[in-house]
Amino acid sequence: MPPTSSERALKSDSFGRILLVRRGDAVFVRRDLAASPWWLRLPAWWLARREARALERLGGMPATPRLLRWNGTWLDRSYLAGDAMYQRPPRGDLGYFRAARRLLQQVHRRGVAHNDLAKEANWLVLEDGSPALIDFQLAVRGNPRSPWMRLLAREDLRHLLKHKRMYCREHLTPVEKRLLKRHSWMRGLWFATGKPVYRFVTRRILHWEDNEGQGPKP
Repeated sequence: MPPTSSERALKSDSFGRILLVRRGDAVFVRRDLAASPWWLRLPAWWLARREARALERLGGMPATPRLLRWNGTWLDRSYLAGDAMYQRPPRGDLGYFRAARRLLQQVHRRGVAHNDLAKEANWLVLEDGSPALIDFQLAVRGNPRSPWMRLLAREDLRHLLKHKRMYCREHLTPVEKRLLKRHSWMRGLWFATGKPVYRFVTRRILHWEDNEGQGPKP
């Protein structure tokens, strides 16, 4: 008897569909680019390839997805059982944020900057309450000691500290408070140029809004 098979849509947008796939005892997540319109197929492919290369660099390290397959149309990665941060907020959980910082340091040591950690949807709270990272579409790879990668790593950390300020403010250290106040030139450039373009494209052209990764608005 062939193994049972099922697919459940987790998310769908202009860049394709995210599916939870079951093949017998195996469970994994598939990014299906075939569902994207033809005029967005190239940027969807570029983003998926970027994610595949970042996951390949991470090599299946704990609390990050493991790359299973990338064939130009499907990107399959291992499934991490948990909830997005906005669905299960780690309020007052200092242990979560300490573990999240260690996880981020491990990712950076492997020469990967996530580059999209302002979104709570990209931080998971696993079944045991520990953190995990997903969605590496905007990740950057490089020498972790280079000035550029150090800058991106610092921005990743600032975004984590923003979440800590939201859910665990009483445990922010003086050093962390100073880091939150220090804005890089890259952030200023993004807010002045990139973010208005991003909002125009996503809201006016693609007609969708990610609500800063905090889930659907009520």
